Amino acid sequence: MAAQNKIVTVSDAAPFAIRAERASDVRAREALLDASFGEGRHARTCQRLRDGRLPAAGLAFTAVHRHRVVGTVRLWHVSAGGIPALMLGPLAVDTAHRSLGIGAALMRHALAAAAARGHGAVILRGEPAYYARFGFSTARTGDLALPGPFERERLLAVELRPGALDEASGMIVATGHKARRPRHRHAPAPAATRAA
Repeated sequence: MAAQNKIVTVSDAAPFAIRAERASDVRAREALLDASFGEGRHARTCQRLRDGRLPAAGLAFTAVHRHRVVGTVRLWHVSAGGIPALMLGPLAVDTAHRSLGIGAALMRHALAAAAARGHGAVILRGEPAYYARFGFSTARTGDLALPGPFERERLLAVELRPGALDEASGMIVATGHKARRPRHRHAPAPAATRAA
C-alpha cells in the first residue's frame, strides 16, 4: 500500500514527479483532459468503458511539476471477450510540458505498476506509432471490438504476461467497481412546504 503512494522523481534536469492520483487532483485533472481532448471527450467510445466506474485499484497516476498537475493516466478493469484485462486511458500531458518526456514516463510507470499487481494485459485505443515503443500493437486485438465506433488499426494491446490474450475474442466490456453516486445535499422539503 505504501508503494503506490510513493513519489517518483523522474528527471533531475526538469524535475517532475509521478505519484498516485489524489482526490485533490481531480479538478486539475478534469481541466487538463478538457484542454487535451475538448469538451466532446465524454462522447468517445472508450469513455463508455469508464462511465460510472472507478479506476483499477492503485492504477491512477498524476504527474506533478512545481506542485502543478501536468499529466495523468488511469487504468480500468475490463473483460476482453471474457479475458480479464486493463484499459488504459486517457493519457494526457499539459501542452507546455510535452517536451519533458512526461507522457512516456507515465506510460512506463503505469505498465510497471500493472505488471507488479499481477495484471496480464493492457488494451488502449491510440496512435500506433506512439504506443509501439511501449510494446503495443494490433497483434492481439484482431478479434476484439469496442462498444461503439473505432478504427481497427488504433485498437492496441500489450501483454504483461505472455499468452494473457491468447483466447481474447469478442466485445470489450467494463468490469470495474461502480462509482458511488453522490448523495443529494439537501433532503426533500416536508410535504406541507412543497410547491404543488
